[in-house]
Amino acid sequence: MKLFVGLDVSLEKTAICVINEHGKIVREAQAASEPEALTRWMRELDGTIAAIGLEAGPLSQWLHRGLTEAGLDVVLMETRQVKGALKAMPIKTDRRDAEGIARLLHLGWFRPVHCKSVSAQEVRAVLGARKAVQQGFIALEMSLRGLLRNFGLKVGAISRGRFEQRIRELVAGNPMLLAATGPLLRARSFLRQELAGLERRVRQLAQDDPVCHRLMSMPGVGAVVALTYRSAVDDPSRFTSSKKVGPWVGLTPSRNQSGERDVSGGITKAGDVSLRRALCQAATVMMHRGRSTWLRTWAAQIARRRGAKRAMVALARRIGVILHRMWVDDTAFRSDLVVPHAA
Repeated sequence: MKLFVGLDVSLEKTAICVINEHGKIVREAQAASEPEALTRWMRELDGTIAAIGLEAGPLSQWLHRGLTEAGLDVVLMETRQVKGALKAMPIKTDRRDAEGIARLLHLGWFRPVHCKSVSAQEVRAVLGARKAVQQGFIALEMSLRGLLRNFGLKVGAISRGRFEQRIRELVAGNPMLLAATGPLLRARSFLRQELAGLERRVRQLAQDDPVCHRLMSMPGVGAVVALTYRSAVDDPSRFTSSKKVGPWVGLTPSRNQSGERDVSGGITKAGDVSLRRALCQAATVMMHRGRSTWLRTWAAQIARRRGAKRAMVALARRIGVILHRMWVDDTAFRSDLVVPHAA
């Protein structure tokens, strides 16, 4: 008998629900959130496992990799769709969530998610560390500005290199403010050094990767954007068409139709948030800095007709499509093409 297994993963324990091909619950249990423990539990089932489903999350890719290496058929399910389906349950528990995942798997009503390679996850870890240090660095600067503003001391617009000197000038002669700002300045200095080291590491990773080096031939695409795109897409062959990258990353218009109502709103914001932000940053840089290209001219035509914000989104979507085609075709960006008509 074919069995469908739903896993609701938490940090320590994983709720398991097994249903047969007729939709009847065969077994329910809990096991440690470890690939070895889950594999042992699956081996004890009496029947043929048709599929194992688990919602995409922090531990999911690690568990997916471990279970796949053990020879089990595992599917990562899109988080947004799973959560939408499970909202129909009046009572939410781990046990019921595991049952809901198993039934979605049985019905086939789910969207599979690509499990990223180990190298892609490692690059994302470096990018995530850089982002966290950068946010901490900025937060300390804003805290220092806010702290001094209460005493009428205004830092003003100043470069990062002169920021510490400016703070010390403002608090000179006040021992209480010296005691308050000293630890923050030392922490800021340490974070600045760590951020510079991570920046060098990111640039080196991009230069050493031939795919990222090729992607950076497009104006506006730097090391961070190239690595973010490389690690998010991971395997370009999973897209049958480059045009599918736009909807996948959530840069296409949303639509809500029911009866007489038909509303087209903003973008769907589906998919990878970090990639969507990176593409929007690349589009913003391309529109306002650097040399003029046919792609920038195309975005300028849209901006005149539809506004700068829509042009930025359209350009970000097109950048994602072109980067995929550059990756697949093993070609660099060409700035000498004929300007296409703005659609």
